[in-house]
Amino acid sequence: MAVTEDLFTFVRDALARGLSRVDIERALVAAGWEVPEVRAALAGYADVDFPVPVPRPRPTLSARDAFLYLLLFTTLYISAYHVGSLIFELIARVFPDPVATTAGVTAHASARIRWSIASLLVASPVFLYLSALTGRLVRLDPAKRGSAVRRWLTYLTLFLAASTVIGDLIALFYSLLSGELTIRFVLEVLTVGGIAGAVFGYYLHGLRQDEAGSAR
Repeated sequence: MAVTEDLFTFVRDALARGLSRVDIERALVAAGWEVPEVRAALAGYADVDFPVPVPRPRPTLSARDAFLYLLLFTTLYISAYHVGSLIFELIARVFPDPVATTAGVTAHASARIRWSIASLLVASPVFLYLSALTGRLVRLDPAKRGSAVRRWLTYLTLFLAASTVIGDLIALFYSLLSGELTIRFVLEVLTVGGIAGAVFGYYLHGLRQDEAGSAR
């Protein structure tokens, strides 16, 4: 949750005057601030017995964080795409298109399967390793939850996943209304929706955990 400098300054001054956190939150919410913003600003100051407010470390954007998160989300996109591509090819083999059974088409499909497997063998382990690494870094330093690049890429991923699910549902209902619904198409729609929905749910849960952690 991005917090403006004005909000941080107000919270600091209010705490310095001895006002309680509950009263500060109530006043800011009444003035129109969002509750997550207020709680993030309050969490920016340690709840310790000291004459003046003690700030917590603020997240900073480092080249290392940018590298890790850019590589993390890039490998996520590659893995998600090729999982879908591989499942699509397997569906096509179980439910083949009668008008596309030439040797050239079959050879091209085999090449796509090999390419998807090769991509997953490389991208997926990198994604899993980076997920574990960044998760450990956040646990060691909770201030990293507010990393700007992490939050931007997370919201971008949520946007792409949500857009994919919406487009998937539109295609499903369009085919249903057109009377062109087939088992193969339904399975492909379920594949896309399942992958995008899983990504959306996972990162939405992560964001909620971040907000809960910053509110402590």
